[in-house]
Amino acid sequence: MLNFVLLKRSSCWLANAFLASWFAVSTCLVAAAESRPNVVLIMADDLGFSDLGCYGGEIETPHLDALAADGLRYTGFRNTSRCCPSRASLMTGKYQHSVDMGWMTAVDEHRTGYRGQLSYDHPTIAEILGEAGYETRMSGKWHLTIDTNFMGETEEPPNGSWPTQRGFGEFYGGLAGGGGYFNTPFLHRNLEKIPPNSLPEDYYYTTAITQNAVRFINESDFDKPMFLYIAHYAPHRPMEAPSDRVDRCRDRYRVGYDVLRRERFERMRNSGLIENEAGLGEPGQRLPNDAPSWNDLSDEQRERWITEMATYAAMVEIMDDGIGAVVAALKAQGQLENTLILFLSDNGATYEGGLISQLCADLSNTPFRNYKQFVHLGGVASPLIVNWPDRITDRGSYRRAPAHINDILSTCLAAANVQYPSQFNEMPLRKPDGKSLLPTFEKDLLAERTLFWEHQGSRAVQEGKWRLVSLDKESAWELYDLSADPYEQDDLSQRQPDRVQQLEAQWNDWAEDNQVFPLENRPWRSRIEYYTRKTGDSRQ
Repeated sequence: MLNFVLLKRSSCWLANAFLASWFAVSTCLVAAAESRPNVVLIMADDLGFSDLGCYGGEIETPHLDALAADGLRYTGFRNTSRCCPSRASLMTGKYQHSVDMGWMTAVDEHRTGYRGQLSYDHPTIAEILGEAGYETRMSGKWHLTIDTNFMGETEEPPNGSWPTQRGFGEFYGGLAGGGGYFNTPFLHRNLEKIPPNSLPEDYYYTTAITQNAVRFINESDFDKPMFLYIAHYAPHRPMEAPSDRVDRCRDRYRVGYDVLRRERFERMRNSGLIENEAGLGEPGQRLPNDAPSWNDLSDEQRERWITEMATYAAMVEIMDDGIGAVVAALKAQGQLENTLILFLSDNGATYEGGLISQLCADLSNTPFRNYKQFVHLGGVASPLIVNWPDRITDRGSYRRAPAHINDILSTCLAAANVQYPSQFNEMPLRKPDGKSLLPTFEKDLLAERTLFWEHQGSRAVQEGKWRLVSLDKESAWELYDLSADPYEQDDLSQRQPDRVQQLEAQWNDWAEDNQVFPLENRPWRSRIEYYTRKTGDSRQ
């Protein structure tokens, strides 16, 4: 492990030394500073597809709703189904395995594609925009550094993979994927650890992320354009929010998830978010496991669900308050019109936490099936809101073009008129896997493309209207015609074996090219322990 860290740290230092020549060779095209937009990229954590008001939810999100009403909402946007992989694709524009983030930061598996942190061989969006003249700042959750670098009894020196070592001029937030909201561990400001016992009594992580993001805006003189990445922890577990905010949300959940799920679905259909007339289906048909109806739960179970869902809603609403504060800060600086704002989620809602949490996620992921960490649409479908007053004229419209989280880098570079570099660290670079969504700002272009997924053996490929998906590496492939069955309920694999074979061959080719094999499906703790023993690294 130590040799690997030293090697990677050297690689990172070399990358910094060669950045200037890299951009000279790549002949980046940069527009005049005054015409380049600011870019504010906002990510939620474990937010379901239909949670926001503007996507059909009963959660009150007026600030995000306003951005959507004045911008665009994407209905076919997809992520990678899990925290670290989505962040890797977001930062690099590549499929996660090809940048060594095929699983999580919990362990370095010492095999290509699964090193437990972001590869040093590929530039981040912050590194590219920073060298192109942008001020680059980040507030929130990073989760792209191997855990053993900062979670031990004695914190190691930064190993080259922390935010300010990967292109961000300033950073406030957590390096880890987990923690809490009232007393957050593993917080850092730039390279310095913030002791949990130094936090104020009224500390709340979501609010602190907002406060630092607003500070970054207010401290900028905007002689240079700004790239600001706000990576919220909300509404990731644990379910924690101030009690008065939770109480404010309780009553709306007393009718139960059966009623609320159908109400969400009807709002989505009535607003035009859903085009297809296919029905939601009964819970037992739609879900991978039979789910009880609301009336089948005990009084104690119903009260637990109400509390968990009300807490979840409060967490999202506090995040939305913060987004309103960010928008207000941009407006006060006279920068809102020339700012591209993008909002998305890293994956669908999670079923972690037992039956009650699963039933909460069933509501959040309406109308799709399955959850975070799986690549059925419930795991990978994300809201995407794009707002840019200077460029978007078709305001309040939907965009149904197929899109992927690795498109975000190319979109931001295109907006900034910056070319992707041809070299990094004196090594040639292949183009990003993602496509720029900039053309869709003008009209809904339904470009043909093929998209791929893999996480913990859960696999999928989507080509046009066809989607081939498998729950894990031991499970059979399922085939869906999304034009007739957009919620993956009618498996056609037995009726169309030739199409299954053709799509599976495409998936296998992609997996070979992107460092995906061999597939691994050991449970979380077993996987960490196995690769810890195998590599001789005793730290966990």
